[in-house]
Amino acid sequence: MLTIRVFLSLNYLVIIMKQDLIDCLERIRPYIHHTPIMESRHIENFLGNDLFFKCENFQRAGAFKMRGATNAILQLTKEQRSKGVVTHSSGNFAQALALAARSVGVKCYIVMPFNAPEVKRNAVLVYGGEVIECAATLEARERVSKQVMEDTGATFIHPSNNLNVIIGQSTAAQELLKEQPDLDVIITPVGGGGLIAGTALAAKHFGKESIVVIGGEPLEADDAFRSLESGIIESNETTDTIADGLRTQLGDINFPIIKEHVRCIVRVRENEIVSAMRLIWERMKIIVEPSSAVALAVLIKERPYFEGKKVGIILSGGNVDLDSLPFE
Repeated sequence: MLTIRVFLSLNYLVIIMKQDLIDCLERIRPYIHHTPIMESRHIENFLGNDLFFKCENFQRAGAFKMRGATNAILQLTKEQRSKGVVTHSSGNFAQALALAARSVGVKCYIVMPFNAPEVKRNAVLVYGGEVIECAATLEARERVSKQVMEDTGATFIHPSNNLNVIIGQSTAAQELLKEQPDLDVIITPVGGGGLIAGTALAAKHFGKESIVVIGGEPLEADDAFRSLESGIIESNETTDTIADGLRTQLGDINFPIIKEHVRCIVRVRENEIVSAMRLIWERMKIIVEPSSAVALAVLIKERPYFEGKKVGIILSGGNVDLDSLPFE
């Protein structure tokens, strides 16, 4: 029997069925990697619990966002695909949408802030996306994206506040829970909210009844933490964090899901992010970007809470600018 969950968005009622998540994974499977789940005995011994890292740094385009981007494009009509797609992104969703669009023969326009990491900008170009620069503000991103839509007729796909994107992002946790169904906790980074909202849906439908979803967020860009406290979507006046993928804010589609199904958001400092990132590089021998390390930083910071628990961590991406590493 299908489980049905209902979420009241700020704008409309969204009905999400368990079967939607199952169908999504089957739909996008030919276009994505089934990423590995890795363990680290050293980190587990250090923290005192069982850890399972879902390595989306090995995903196509280098991040989990390939999942949501692919699902969103595959849900467009033939007419919509003929006119292309547009989004605004500092990098990971930009790369994902460009690659997903190329995979199905769709034109892709990417609005990127001028200070986006060069490695991510170059990847968009390699994947065939057309880059349009803008100022490093949300207002500028939205304004330029709207202009591209008016000029080209392209369909706008939001990096995180889009239901098809959110459902697509749920598939990482789906895969994790199929292999580790008795997880007590899943931790994800929080930026725009698409990953944690999708993870919360997957945990609700595929995890055990007591499973908890927790988000990690930079203290320097803590809009999600403040949003859960106030009950309304908060904004950031500054986003001075090394975790460049987490500089965006929640939206009216993902926020209701987060409010209902996420236990809490934990804020971490810049030095804690760097230390967690270094630990992953040194002990697991894999490359993750600062945004990915936020989830492990949460576990380290709140170590007593997690002791003895079976924890899943989604390593969201590995698109690092090697010329700007935070350590030598």
